[in-house]
Amino acid sequence: MTFCKEVRLECADLWDASFEHPFVKGIAKGDLPLDVFKFYVMQDAYYLTHFAKVQAIGATKAKDLKTTQSFAHHAEQTCAAELALHESFMELLGVTEEDWQLFEPSPHAYAYVSHMYRSAEGDLADVLAALLPCYWLYYEIGERLKTATPEQPIFQKWIGTYGSEWFGELVNEQIARMDRLAEGLPEERREELKTRFRRSSYYEWQFWQQAWTMETWELPAQKESARHA
Repeated sequence: MTFCKEVRLECADLWDASFEHPFVKGIAKGDLPLDVFKFYVMQDAYYLTHFAKVQAIGATKAKDLKTTQSFAHHAEQTCAAELALHESFMELLGVTEEDWQLFEPSPHAYAYVSHMYRSAEGDLADVLAALLPCYWLYYEIGERLKTATPEQPIFQKWIGTYGSEWFGELVNEQIARMDRLAEGLPEERREELKTRFRRSSYYEWQFWQQAWTMETWELPAQKESARHA
């Protein structure tokens, strides 16, 4: 069994939790509140900015020019396409300059980004093990939701992007690369890479959750007091 097939199977519980999360279900049904989706889009724009930077770090860790070029291409093209998608979402959602001035990353968005940078202290395999769940999970969600017909156009566009053929090609390219990087490694090293992959898979689930709850840095009691003030 290849490394990616093995780690995907071992993380099935986390991925299933993402597939069943009410945020994802709400996109498919079309009844996800738009203020929740707006919160998600702004947090995701923050995340993607750093995702691109970690991809660029990966380019510097490649041992051959072709891989360097590939990671640089991913940093430029993948995130440019996704950020363009988010820009269109922001226009449709009415995100203002004031919204951005008041923006701060949620605790779990911040933690996920910190995890990626920590992984980037290692070699290319460490970088990719941390990045791959984002690519791969979104593609599986896009594939699963292909037949969904939400009335909200913004959700249709989101589903269409991640279930697209071009995105699938990028995902499969990185899966194949991850398998090559992990091939022949000692079991202890493979377990290290699996831990990075699993932690990213956990943070992917938490990314839906932080958006669903519109997570802030306030304690629950503080949020409750503010609500009744």
